[in-house]
Amino acid sequence: MSEAKMTGGEALVRCLENAGVQYIFGLPGGAALPMFDALVGSKIKLILARHEQGAAHMADGYARATGKPGVVLATSGPGATNTITGILTAHMDSVPMVVLTGQTISSMIGKDAFQEADVFGTTMPLVKHSYLIKSTNEIPRVLREAFYIASTGRPGPVLIDIPKDYSSGLFTGDLYPEMDLPGYNPGTGEPDENVVMQIASALSKSRRPLILAGHGALLADANEVLLALAEKLKAPVTTTLLGKGVFPESHPLALGMLGMHGTAYANKAVVECDLILSVGSRYDDRIIGKASMFCRNAVRIHIDIDAAEFGRMIKCDYYCKGDARKVLDMLLPQVGELKTEEWLQTLDGYKERYPLNYKKRGGLKMQHILDVLSEMTKGQAIIVTDVGQHQMWAAQFCKTEHPHTWLSSGGAGTMGYGFPAAVGAYLGNPKRQVWAVVGDGGFQMTMCELATACVNKVPVKVLVLNNRYLGMVRQWQTLFYDDRKSGVDLDGSPDFAKLAESFPGGKGLTLKRAADIRKVLQKAMDYNEGPCVIDALVEKTDNLFPMIPPGAAVEDMIIEEPRANHKLEKPTGST
Repeated sequence: MSEAKMTGGEALVRCLENAGVQYIFGLPGGAALPMFDALVGSKIKLILARHEQGAAHMADGYARATGKPGVVLATSGPGATNTITGILTAHMDSVPMVVLTGQTISSMIGKDAFQEADVFGTTMPLVKHSYLIKSTNEIPRVLREAFYIASTGRPGPVLIDIPKDYSSGLFTGDLYPEMDLPGYNPGTGEPDENVVMQIASALSKSRRPLILAGHGALLADANEVLLALAEKLKAPVTTTLLGKGVFPESHPLALGMLGMHGTAYANKAVVECDLILSVGSRYDDRIIGKASMFCRNAVRIHIDIDAAEFGRMIKCDYYCKGDARKVLDMLLPQVGELKTEEWLQTLDGYKERYPLNYKKRGGLKMQHILDVLSEMTKGQAIIVTDVGQHQMWAAQFCKTEHPHTWLSSGGAGTMGYGFPAAVGAYLGNPKRQVWAVVGDGGFQMTMCELATACVNKVPVKVLVLNNRYLGMVRQWQTLFYDDRKSGVDLDGSPDFAKLAESFPGGKGLTLKRAADIRKVLQKAMDYNEGPCVIDALVEKTDNLFPMIPPGAAVEDMIIEEPRANHKLEKPTGST
């Protein structure tokens, strides 16, 4: 592309190169052709997805695994709207992403032109910010602002809708413009020292403290100072689903994940603590259960970069707005060791009394496979999950030791996320082994991306925990709807191993017996020419525990399978 004569699409690609973009995940179409054409000869590699939803999840996985914004490029109309599920997923989990969509020519906007959709308006509640380009020359400024907005403060997706006449039009502007964001405050200033001192004072009086580390702590790269703080205080640490990895789960102070399907000992710590320090967690409904009962006898502290989360779910005694790492850096020298010996002994007793376990007799169990996978990968692999029973069992049994090695759809609970996100995660971290842990239901939503993985020789290991059911929904129907099953039977699913073999470069394995777990997992680890799919034929009707019924208090946790004649109250929340 020539500096003297450049189209808007070429200017866009040049700016993407200057921003350090390695990959664009997308699928072409008429309204986006000038941008796809500009990629020819570019240093940026186009990862051609088979569906725009898959492209968005790949960009999401890349962003979570690297900390850099993922980039999506789609055409107008259905191409743009197909990205919405991926945008929602990124928005709910604060993932930096820039979504570029083609649009009909500017003179036809609002006239129901071919493949026209108001993607700007449709996605407005789901993005951190959005733009509709109004001239060719503003493309570089908007792109620079989009990357800044997406990756600063509380991260999130930014959408740029680009009419075709502007992406194909002659660019005569500045490739390195100044940003124009007078009203944007990403909240990167210094924390309030007085509030930090108040938190330190409250901590000094605690004898049963609990640190709750969420995704915000991980996004802030606060793992090292969090570890130092926990060890200095002698305070136990529990994490949210998305906070896994910010604190090593092999550490003696680690309690694992809390919440609806968290460990029994983490949830008992929530009930019995006298102070809870939330670092980068939004106190979502899967954690707190019945809000009026949550930590009602404890001092509640909330540290978050987004003040909009303060008081949204529960009222706290102290709020501190700021980047999690900055706040903890300021807090660390102000605290000393707490007298927690008795508290830690109590929690160790709960670990012994209520361990994560499963019966190895009978059929092949998801828990057993995931337990062995965790042992074999030693916390060094990137684990990417889909959504359902397998997701929660993976969170329980796959011990996470490092930041950005656990990827899962939390807020949106998006089935179909796991496999394409694993493809993006591998492209961002090709030196790490990547496992996609998926269910047979979610995998069928995006398994077309096997072609993408094969073409790009992405050696993702896909563990399909195949129980021939939509397992989590089936569990709820069993427990709360008198075992009346409706719409959960997945008979008619393909042989996933044979399906993988049908793609050039794909490998398929079948796992039927517990005795073969280690051997089959090792075969998958040894195959690196493309994706390897393990079709694990697990027990059909195993149920997931511990469990806090939706709308119930944490105190109402069900630790083990209820008796057959035990009736549970129908839940008010969603799966």
